[in-house]
Amino acid sequence: MRFADRVALITGASRGIGAAIAVTLAKEGCRIVVAGKTMEPHPKLKGTLLDTVKMVEDVGGECLAVQCDVRFEDQVQAMVDAAVERFGRIDFLLNNAGAIFWAPLEHWPLKKFDLVMGVNVRAAFLCSKAVIPVMKEQGFGHIVMMSPPEKPEAAVGKGPYLVSKLGMTMLGRAIDGENVDDGICASALWPIAAIKTAATENLSMGDLSQWRTPQILADATAELLAKDPKTTRFRAWLDEDVLKESGITDFAPYRCDPNVEPPPLSIALVDPSWPMEG
Repeated sequence: MRFADRVALITGASRGIGAAIAVTLAKEGCRIVVAGKTMEPHPKLKGTLLDTVKMVEDVGGECLAVQCDVRFEDQVQAMVDAAVERFGRIDFLLNNAGAIFWAPLEHWPLKKFDLVMGVNVRAAFLCSKAVIPVMKEQGFGHIVMMSPPEKPEAAVGKGPYLVSKLGMTMLGRAIDGENVDDGICASALWPIAAIKTAATENLSMGDLSQWRTPQILADATAELLAKDPKTTRFRAWLDEDVLKESGITDFAPYRCDPNVEPPPLSIALVDPSWPMEG
């Protein structure tokens, strides 16, 4: 129970990666706050915050659901206040909420640009800004951005999207450097292979054999959070690298198709035949 008495706040936790992280941390004793917009079933998206709460409770965990649009400061502050009121602290923030759209720059509607920037980098900024005072007061905290290492060749066909995601990575670097003396660190985490989520399914991003399950990111997150934030400094991690450092080298259990090893996302990202507009 590595996370007994710890509290994790996870955005975008109605389904997919966020829900998997919630359950994985709860199994190791962490108390969970899940945030997102979906409280009632959605016709196109499987999963709600209440579904995630039930999954956490089914593994013996304690969970609070907070409906929140993380683009808005007042809602984010209310989310953080609710977490502190319920559990008294916030040890981990997982900036997992995300919006995705890929297209050549000339085909990006301004509405899509604003959505991607709002849900990705703006929300990560707002959530991090709101939890840092809590973490400073308790002298402990780890903020994780679900964002990639810098890879310039990946920009083709998805420039604004990667601007938003790399903005999250830069925020993580800043947070880590600014809070060295406060027991707070930050990390970024990104998958090597494509992950099966509502977005990848809805946008038809490749076939099932090219994907892994969200569990690989959930397990990598747990390994990251097990590090002492007082002695851990920023790194933009890939999921396999985190797991390998912890002695986990068999990635076959994470395959969506048990007979096919997915190709690295770094290859897919620069293959113009792979991305799909959403």
